[in-house]
Amino acid sequence: MTREQIERAAAFIRGRTEYQPRVGVILGSGLADFASSLEEPDVIPFDQVPHWTVPTVAGHPGRIVVGRAGSVPVMALQGRSHLYEGHHPSALGLPVWTMAALGVTTLIVTNAAGGLNPQLRPGDLMLIRDHLNLPGMAGQNPLAGLQIEQLGPLFVELGEAYDLELRRLAMSVANAAGLRLMQGVYAMVAGPSYETPAEIHFLRSIGADAVGMSTAPEVIVACQMGMRVLGISCITNVPQATLEEEARVSHEEVLSSAAAALPRFAKIVLGVLERLP
Repeated sequence: MTREQIERAAAFIRGRTEYQPRVGVILGSGLADFASSLEEPDVIPFDQVPHWTVPTVAGHPGRIVVGRAGSVPVMALQGRSHLYEGHHPSALGLPVWTMAALGVTTLIVTNAAGGLNPQLRPGDLMLIRDHLNLPGMAGQNPLAGLQIEQLGPLFVELGEAYDLELRRLAMSVANAAGLRLMQGVYAMVAGPSYETPAEIHFLRSIGADAVGMSTAPEVIVACQMGMRVLGISCITNVPQATLEEEARVSHEEVLSSAAAALPRFAKIVLGVLERLP
């Protein structure tokens, strides 16, 4: 990844919309229809943007939707690419570097996740207060091996990766609307296979409340670029924790559960956008 590639992608998008987005939203599995709530949108397919990868997984249409949420110009991504599709982590960060080049200063990053905390149930929404980036701890970091001096600092501080004030704002919106909104730690694994019972037990033991296959690389890049980040997981299933349990999970179940939670998710995100300074 180079500065020239980022600037080329940003210039392409800039040439196809008059909006100057200040908020970016990355929509995870089953949540892409949130973008339909944006007013007067411009739509740009991922495969037209120089250097961007194109998602190959159901539930990730691969479109940029730039429009307004009230008075706020928003750039929403309908889907994302993943490590398990064979990409270098930097490719997963490219959309966020591009957003930064376009002037985005706040990122709302979302995902579908399995609930590990016993208090979570399918359909719940969980604010991410911190993450465990297991692929990143094993070297799969979007900043590794790049021409870092062109992009930003190499040693990125992640102690407050998920903005406290944005989380408080989201909780206030949820409480005012009478919506259940939890908070917890999100663990990223590489996928695409779902976790074994032993792996679920391990993730719980190290403090994970939910598990998924995305998000952390984008958040690292956002922090590198000085963005404020709000993370929201849609809990779509509860993985089996013992060999005796008969629970099974499928991608179709994930998409269905996320779609069912979409109205509540949209109400919280739109409420946050309305109340941004």
